[in-house]
Amino acid sequence: MVARLNMRLRYVLLAMVTMGAFGGCINDKPAPSPVVPGPTVPELPPTPVFNADSAYHFVARQVGFGPRVPGTKGHQACGDWLVERLKANGATVIEQVGTVIAYNKERLPLRNIIARFHPDRSERILLLAHWDTRPFADKDDQRTNEPIDGANDGGSGVGVLLEIARHLATKEHGPGVDILFTDVEDHGQPSGAMTHDESTIDTWCLGAQYWVKNPHVPAYKARFGILLDMVGARDARFYQEALSMQYAPAVVRKVWKTANALGLGDRFVQETKYFVGIDDHIPVNKVLRIPTVDIIEYDPATEAFGPYWHTHDDNMEVIDRTSLDAVGRTVMEVVWKER
Repeated sequence: MVARLNMRLRYVLLAMVTMGAFGGCINDKPAPSPVVPGPTVPELPPTPVFNADSAYHFVARQVGFGPRVPGTKGHQACGDWLVERLKANGATVIEQVGTVIAYNKERLPLRNIIARFHPDRSERILLLAHWDTRPFADKDDQRTNEPIDGANDGGSGVGVLLEIARHLATKEHGPGVDILFTDVEDHGQPSGAMTHDESTIDTWCLGAQYWVKNPHVPAYKARFGILLDMVGARDARFYQEALSMQYAPAVVRKVWKTANALGLGDRFVQETKYFVGIDDHIPVNKVLRIPTVDIIEYDPATEAFGPYWHTHDDNMEVIDRTSLDAVGRTVMEVVWKER
C-alpha cells in the first residue's frame, strides 16, 4: 500500500510539475498592452455660407457713393459707411489717418480702416483690400482725366471681405482676424501703371506702405495674409501670381488647394503668371515679413488684367456674382479651417 501510494504520489507530482511547465510557457507570453486613446481633436464648426448676393450688394453700395478718390466727398461718405458696417458686425475698428505724397507731389489725406475680430487672440490672420479708386481713366480713350467707378478695382475685394466680416464675430475657434482696407492704393503714376518700372513703382500702394511702417499694433504679426484685388469680373480666372509665389508659396498652395477641394479648380488655375509689378501684398511681405498672397484676376487675352482696367468700363456691368462667390467661399473656407 505504501509503495503504491508513493508511486501514485510520484505520478501526481509529475503531473503537477508537467502542468506547471506548460502553464509557465503560456504565462511567459507578454500581456497585451492596454489601448490608450489618443488626444481627441475637436471637430471644427462648419464654414458659414458665403452669400454672393450680399457681396454684390456691398460692391454696388460702394459704387453708389461715386468714385472713392481720397479727399472727395464720396470717399469720405464711403469710409464712414465702411466703419459703420464693420462695427455693426462686432469688430473693433481702428481708423488710421495721415498724409501721403502722390507721384505729382500732391499731398493726399490717408484713411486706412482696420477691423479687428477677437482682438484678444495673439494669433492673427490678415485679410486686406484697397477701398480707394483711380482718380483718372488713363487706360481709356475717352474722359481720360475723369475718375472711374472702380467696381472691380477696389469695390469687389471690399465687397467680398464685408460679406466675410458678417460671420467673423461668431468664429470661436482659431486665430483672430484683422481686415485691413487700405487707402491711396490706386493713385500711382499713369506712365508706370502697375508694371515693374523702378521709377514709378513706389508711387503705388501708399496706404499699405504707410501701414507697414505704422502698424495698428506694435510689432504686428499674423500667420499669413490674403489680399483681394479685382476678384469680381465675369468669368474671372485667378492664376498663381508670381510675387506671391516668391514670398508666400505655402500660402498660395493652401488657398489654391482649398479652392480645388471646393470644386473651383477652373477658377483658381494651378499655373504661375508674372503680371503684377506691385500690389498691397508686397510691402506687407517685405517689411512685416507676413507671408501674404494676392488673389487677382489674370486675363490671358491681355496677358495682364481685364480690358476694363483703369477705364470707365470698370462699373457694375463688369461684376458677376459667380466670381464673387468663388473667391468668397475659398477665403472663408481657408479662414474657418485654421485652428
